[in-house]
Amino acid sequence: MRAVTTSAVALTLFVGLAPAPRHADDGGAIRLVGTLRTPRAAHTATSLSDGRVLVAGGMASGGGSLSSAELIDPRTGSVGTLPSLHHARSGHTATRLPGGRVLLIGGYDGSYLRSVEVFDPATGTFEDIGELGEGRSGHTATPLADGGILIAGGVGRGWTFLGTAELFDPRTGRSVPAGPLGVPRESHTATLLEDGRVLITGGHRGRREAMEVYATTEIYDPATNRFEAAASMGTARHKHDAVLLSDGRVLVIGGADRTDRRYFQSTEIYDPRTGSFAAGPSMTSSRYKIEGTAVRLPNGDVLVPSGARTAEILDASSHTFRTVDGDFPDAFYFATATAVEGGDVLIIGGYGDGIRSSDGVWRFTDR
Repeated sequence: MRAVTTSAVALTLFVGLAPAPRHADDGGAIRLVGTLRTPRAAHTATSLSDGRVLVAGGMASGGGSLSSAELIDPRTGSVGTLPSLHHARSGHTATRLPGGRVLLIGGYDGSYLRSVEVFDPATGTFEDIGELGEGRSGHTATPLADGGILIAGGVGRGWTFLGTAELFDPRTGRSVPAGPLGVPRESHTATLLEDGRVLITGGHRGRREAMEVYATTEIYDPATNRFEAAASMGTARHKHDAVLLSDGRVLVIGGADRTDRRYFQSTEIYDPRTGSFAAGPSMTSSRYKIEGTAVRLPNGDVLVPSGARTAEILDASSHTFRTVDGDFPDAFYFATATAVEGGDVLIIGGYGDGIRSSDGVWRFTDR
């Protein structure tokens, strides 16, 4: 295994990274608080145990995968550069491990990557620690109770839509088969339920006229290492998001149909106790290309900040959405949203018109 030599971290300051002032409507606010050194979309942003945020890889403006990484410190207002990743990657996943390190899994750099590398915040280094059984991008990665990571679906060699899944063990660097899924899925979601199972929703396979978008869902059970068909959603959707609510149900949010010209304000709610979906409240805006950006706030509300020029919040008490004050300059797609200390959220990057990746860092606060 090869570790990147630690170099001095170059720092720049954000302007006004302190929380935005609370507005009279008590709906919270979003404002621009700084810029990345490198514009990026389809990257990852992971909150570290010391409060900093690791921003890794992604797609450069106009295309091409990035090997650069940055560290944001929301408390001091600094952004620092890091040594490069071992592999340029976009469409990868990042998972924080119990000890504080971060796994970067798969992705795309002109080929579909099997490689897995880990970032150690104590040393500021990246290290290769293993490989997947199959190169993939656009997959999901879900940490399980036993310490393993469930890797499901995505796209692989030859732009093949994958129905395979695997279990990666960060302690050994080895991956073993799981599942398989009932159907190949990309642009799906994976949500860890309170009982340790994993709910997989929607997604698609195929391209252009051959694309099929799913209303179907399935559940992975670690006890059997198998996926079983679950209830179907009311709407076939991909490029959507899903988040676990404080009562154990799952909110499925937005997404698009197979044309990507019709995207949704609708939500659905899955109840594990009944194994069924019900219609949820409608959002104020239609949104897609938002996977991984909905954040459950400490009070149980859900922030939905991506895929439109305004953010909104699901109010857990009234079960309705309200718009958050502050506009984005574009409806950024494939951005990230990361909870930070104090209940705030950083919304980072994404791409807008002309597939130009953004270097923007916005901060949501409700104080």
